[in-house]
Amino acid sequence: MDFKEALKDPKKIIFSLGMKGKLGFITDEKYLKLMYWANTGKKLNLENPVTFNEKLQWLKLHNQNPEYSKMVDKYEAKNWITEKIGDEFIIPTLGVWDTFDEIDFDKLPNQFVLKCTHDSGGLVICKDKRTLDKVKAKKKIEASLKRNYFLVGREYPYKAVKPRIIAEKYMVDSNPKEKEECLTDYKFFCFDGQPKIVYVGKDKSEDPRTDFFNMNFEHLPIRMRDPNADVAPEKPVMFEKMKSLAGILSKGCPHLRVDFYLINNQIYVGELTFYHCSGFTEVKPDEWNNIMGSWIDLD
Repeated sequence: MDFKEALKDPKKIIFSLGMKGKLGFITDEKYLKLMYWANTGKKLNLENPVTFNEKLQWLKLHNQNPEYSKMVDKYEAKNWITEKIGDEFIIPTLGVWDTFDEIDFDKLPNQFVLKCTHDSGGLVICKDKRTLDKVKAKKKIEASLKRNYFLVGREYPYKAVKPRIIAEKYMVDSNPKEKEECLTDYKFFCFDGQPKIVYVGKDKSEDPRTDFFNMNFEHLPIRMRDPNADVAPEKPVMFEKMKSLAGILSKGCPHLRVDFYLINNQIYVGELTFYHCSGFTEVKPDEWNNIMGSWIDLD
């Protein structure tokens, strides 16, 4: 971000400082109000929250269940999920380490994925170990390990997650209909064990597209961060099973987003998320921000 350009809009400065964890001196409530304004341009109502995003901010402050830390830890979550639905839905773990230098690459397969347990974005995809730039990978992973992810969105569950590195099996869908290697994400927005909406998107950084469907897989006129696909995705063959699993995993949570991958007709849990985009991404049209908010029972 160009500093001179940022000075023209104070919201950009606040957003940049917040994303870098530079506003740790501000109380959680004041920080959330500030970041909410910086991201949406709107005043955050915590006294009488109505919308989906307002209620997510309220839950950050008032629904601080210690078990949630296990559910968002990318290593510990595997054990938690296994206890709930079984280990057949878990992407195999190849190793876990506290530091990058502990990784014995000779013991890893030719293809694998490195990620940090405590944040979003600390990801290294290795498709060929012989050409892996370890210096670049180390720089990215170590920067992620130093990042205090809790300070970015004040998402309580991440406060107690120990920063570590895990390696996972590199997963490829051999479905001949898919022309790209990137996987399709199926993110179920669940409310106290009831899946209501599924977000379908491609796991790619360039030109991301997402579409939203109800539980009858009827397309919904919802837009968040990304545009809809030019051609709406087809209903996945394991949709009903994913819906059932999402209900089991989200039971007892006012709101939980349960993410799946469908790889070679086998379901795998991607991650569990309590605050979609940290509650800072606008839901359009506003009608759906209100509808989704009405599904969160703060009582």
